[in-house]
This record gives sequence, C-alpha cells and structure tokens, in this order.
Amino acid sequence: MVGDMFAPPRWAALLATPLVTLGVAIGPADAAAAHPSSVAITPTATRAALDPALVAGRGAGVAFTEQEAEHAVTTGAVLSPSRTAYTLAAEASGRSAVSLDPGEYVEFTLPKAANAITVRYSIPDAPNGGGITAPLTVGTPGGTRTMNLTSQYSWLYNQYPFSNDPRAGLLHPDWWITECSCVPAATTPAPEVSTPFRPMHFYDEQRLLLGRTYRAGDRIRLTARQVTTTIDLLDSELVGAPRIDLGGVNVLLFGADPTGRRDAAPAIERAIAYAKKVHRRVYLPPGVFQVNRHIVVDDVTIAGAGNWYTTVKGHEVALTTPAPDGSVHTGVGFYGKAGGSRNVHLADFAIEGDVRERIDTDQVNGIGGAMSDSTITGLHLRHTKVGLWFDGPMSNVEVSGNIIVDQIADGLNFHTGVTGSVARNNFIRNTGDDGLAMWSEKIADSDNTFDRNTIQTPTLANGIAIYGGTDNTVSRNLVADPIREGSALHVGSRFGAEAFGGRLTIADNTTVRAGTYELNWNIGLGAIWFYALDSSIDADIRVTGDHYLDNTYNAIMLVSDWPVKDLYSINGVHFRDVRVDGAGTSVISARAAGGATFENVDARNVGAVGVNNCGSFHFTPSGSEFTLSDLGGNDGGWLAPFTPNVITCDDRPAVVPPPAPSTW
Repeated sequence: MVGDMFAPPRWAALLATPLVTLGVAIGPADAAAAHPSSVAITPTATRAALDPALVAGRGAGVAFTEQEAEHAVTTGAVLSPSRTAYTLAAEASGRSAVSLDPGEYVEFTLPKAANAITVRYSIPDAPNGGGITAPLTVGTPGGTRTMNLTSQYSWLYNQYPFSNDPRAGLLHPDWWITECSCVPAATTPAPEVSTPFRPMHFYDEQRLLLGRTYRAGDRIRLTARQVTTTIDLLDSELVGAPRIDLGGVNVLLFGADPTGRRDAAPAIERAIAYAKKVHRRVYLPPGVFQVNRHIVVDDVTIAGAGNWYTTVKGHEVALTTPAPDGSVHTGVGFYGKAGGSRNVHLADFAIEGDVRERIDTDQVNGIGGAMSDSTITGLHLRHTKVGLWFDGPMSNVEVSGNIIVDQIADGLNFHTGVTGSVARNNFIRNTGDDGLAMWSEKIADSDNTFDRNTIQTPTLANGIAIYGGTDNTVSRNLVADPIREGSALHVGSRFGAEAFGGRLTIADNTTVRAGTYELNWNIGLGAIWFYALDSSIDADIRVTGDHYLDNTYNAIMLVSDWPVKDLYSINGVHFRDVRVDGAGTSVISARAAGGATFENVDARNVGAVGVNNCGSFHFTPSGSEFTLSDLGGNDGGWLAPFTPNVITCDDRPAVVPPPAPSTW
C-alpha cells in the first residue's frame, strides 16, 4: 500500500469522537447552528439533496418525495455541513441534518398529497453497544402517532469487517492506522487508539402509514422525546390501496400466520408447491409473515399486496454447526436452488431481516443464489446483509423498481458469470459497501446494465463498482454522498476479478458530493476512479455524458497501487461530453502509467491545478508516464497547459470547497 507516502488533506484532520452520558454520540466534529422555528421556509422537494432540474432523466423514478431536514422549520440545531468521515453530518444526505434534543422538533410542509412517510434518523448507541430504542412523535393535522426508533441496526466501529462493541480494541493490530500514521504492531510501544474507534453507519430509517391522506401544504412535525435524535430527511408518499389477487394461491389457505407471531415458512413452501402443480402464482396478502430461513424458489411467481402492506420478516438464527459455505447464521431470504433456478418472479412485498453485524461468509441476504430468466420488482429490502447477491453463472435477470436500504454490506451484486442482466430504476440508500456491483470473480460478468438507479450515502466503498468483465454498461444513474474508501463510480481490476474486455460503457450518470477521502492512502479519490491493482486496465472504456458535481477532491482519478505501479497501467479510457461543476482540488488526478483521451470535457469552479499528474512517480525528463490526449472542445482552460504529460504532482493540494452546483 502507499501508506505514509501521502500526508492527510485538510478535510481529514478530525476523526475521533467522544462518548456522552447516554450511549455513544457524535461530538465536536458536528458543530451545529440554531435554526429558529419562526423562519418561514418554502417546502422544497429535492433529489439527492439537489434541485431536481440538475438531475432530470437520471436516477430512479420513485413514488416518494424527498425533503431534507436542514431545509425544514426546526427548534433544533442544523448540523454544519461536513464531509469528514465518522460524523453524523458526513453520513447524512446532502452532508447535513438536524439534531433534536428531547422536546425539540423539525416540521416539514408537504409539497404533495401523502398518506405515508419514511423518516431517516439516528439515535445514540447503548454505552456498551447493541443499540437502544426511543419514541419519536409524529404530529399531523389529524393527530399524533408514535414511531419507535431503534439503533440496534446501526452504529458499527473499528476496522473491517467492523464491530458492534464501542469498547473493542483494534481488530487488526498490524494494519496501517491513518490517525497515528503508523502500523501499530511495528511500533514500540504501540500507540493507543481511542475508543470508540471509527464509529460509522449511524443512520436507519422507518416507514409509517398515516391512516389518512394529507394535502399539499399540510405539516408533519417530528418531535424527539427521550434522547437526542438526528433527523436527516423525510420521504412522503401517496400509497395506493393494497393489491388483492383472487386468482393467486393465497398462503393463508395453507396456514400462514399474517400476524408475524408464528413461523410462516412451512405454509409458504406448501403454497409454492401447490401453485407450481396448478400453474398459478403465489399470493402474499397484507400482513407480516415470519420467516427465519431461506425459501428456495424455482419456476414460481410470488407477489404481495404491495411492499407497504406485505412484509416477510425474520430473525437471524445461529447455526449449531457452520454450513458448508461457511455460514454461521441463517435468516429470511428467497434463494435460487443449488445449480440455479429459472423463471422466478418476485414482486410487491417487503423483506425485513435482522442482521446487526457483518460476517462475510453468512448467507443472510434478502435475495440470493442464481435465478435465470427471472424478475425481481417492487420489493422493499431492509436489514439484510446484502439486498440481492446473485452467484452465477446465470443470465437474463431483471431487477427493477425496488427500494434497498439499511444494508450491512452491498445493495446488489452480480457475482461471477452473470450475463445479459439488468438492474434498473432501483433506489438504494445507506449500504455498508458498494451500492451496486458487478464482480467478475473467476467467470466474467458480461452484457449487463446498471441503468437509472439512485444510490445515496454508501458508508463504505462505492456507489457503483465494476470489477472486471466484458461489454457492460453503467448509464443514467444518480450517485450521491459516498463516505469513505470508495467513491461514486469505480472501475477496478481487483479482488481477483477477470480482466476487463470488450467495451465498458459509462454514460450519462450524475454524481454529487463524491470524491472521498481514502483512509489507507491519505489522499482524496475522484468521483469516478479507475484502479489497476491485479492487472492492467486496457479495455475500450467510454465515459460519455457524465456530470460530476461538487466533488470533494478531484473529479476523475486513474491510479495504481504503489507496489504494482511499474507492472500495471491504465489505457484506453475515453472521456467525451463530460461536465465537472466544482472540484475541491483538480479535474484529473493521474497516479499510474498509461493514457486517456478527452473531448468536450468542460470544467468550472476547480480549486487547484486542472491536472495533477504524477504518472508512476519516476518523474522522468520526458515527463509523466501518463499521457492526456486533447481531442478538442475541452472548455474551462483546465487541460491544455498540461498536455500531453506535464508533471504536476502534488499530494497535498489546498482543498477549495466549490460553490453549490447550478444549471450549466
């Protein structure tokens, strides 16, 4: 790794946080400002905390309307915007939120009629970990309701794969520690690491049907009652009536308990078996159905009454002996059969798990296995390890119109030989790893598309990551607010992935407030970044029509790790019709050998030199080992002075936060 070769940038200076009397909370890094309730604020609907006009045609089309708490009326305190990891502000949508002491409120004015809300919030952890519960009063013109908030599914600490214990010492004493610029096991004496060490994954969310429809202009007031409560945003929605399917095989007829008190898995399996015999679909009516293990599905359609009405909910169950795949727990999930399933169609219900820690060998995903010629649509996935983890080979699956939130790891992963498949129009928020990923481990993923998805606030890694593969497409997505050790869009030859081949198309995506701090290297990443670690990246890669808005550091990075910088290069990347509106440092950061072309790449509000070109760090008399080819039309004066390979290497450029993005 690069290690102490790089000094930390200014925005990474404050990382530690203190304890408070009740539980673990965030301290001085989240300085707050009063926001008096007498201030009249026009109800503002945003998308990823942006003016919707800036992202028209990009990201998922969703039924709800987003409103940021920092733009609402409140008697609490607005957290000062921050992108410093391990702070409540940094993990909030738009990098700000509202902190409420008991008795304080934040009040939203509905921009559209609604009968349901989703609240994204954070409350403190228990002093020894494990979470607490606390009520939140929801005030409406029709009366008050109570939301019972919990922090049992949030608050992780320490090094990967993280701990639920705020008191825990280092999980990996021999790993590089940025805070002390050292490898603790190699120092005498080892430096002390304050606890809780690297708190993260602060937020969770809950949904609530309000019981009646409220009009545009009506107010929703959220009042903290027992503990300090941070409100990030409110999503409001007009939910239709539950879907009734008289022609489907109703699981109630096979003994399924819709109250959630008794195990419904055997009844659901009996209904599936009968439905396959009579060639009908399975119907999950309104209710909560307890399922604590995998339901294996093949050649079957299972549909609910709508994901606000039908919930399949389970406990995480410890196995008496580890499974052959290494799992030590099981939990609720719908899985393809061994060898792969076909013709599976899942729609219109929620899956709610009980995953509170990350154990990478555990198969506790909402959807798992292989399902060819299948569709997954209209699901709401929450509190599982990964929303959907597909292990190929498999082909022709469409994942569309789903909401995937509060995962301990990825949102969706096409893993190993997934072909001809698409993830489109999905909304993904608060994942603990990549929001969307294609991972070509052992067998290449090919001919897949990630299109028009929205990914917000992944607490680790990337919004969208492509690890090897052939002829894949990433198009028209909206990615906002990645937190650390990753960024918005990532192309990486790593994790043992098959090499890139054919053409990788990256087109018409928008990123905002990306370009994060890389914990191990002590430098900032690009909103889109290419990483040659296991092999060179030399496929035909076309980046066209992307918009990179309000980048914390640079907009585009091409990098190889220090130990392999003379072995692997990055070539064949072509940027065309790209806009960069705001970069804290440079438009381009090149830290590898190779080259890229640029045509009609326009940039404004750039904080440092347009190109930070280190090449492979040999600083030869002939210039950098990375070549930038100017194909014309690159407005803003950022490129021409630095072509083809002018060395401008600066690991510590001054960060100049750009103004908010605006219409081009």
